[in-house]
Amino acid sequence: MRLALCLALALTTLSACNTVAGVGEDITGGAGIVRGWFGY
Repeated sequence: MRLALCLALALTTLSACNTVAGVGEDITGGAGIVRGWFGY
């Protein structure tokens, strides 16, 4: 039972990290597009 709980917690943590990284990349990509509009 404890092993299953630890495994579920670890997988949840890893999936959250991927989500945060994806959001960061989206923000960076959007900033690059806006920067292009202003010619920087």
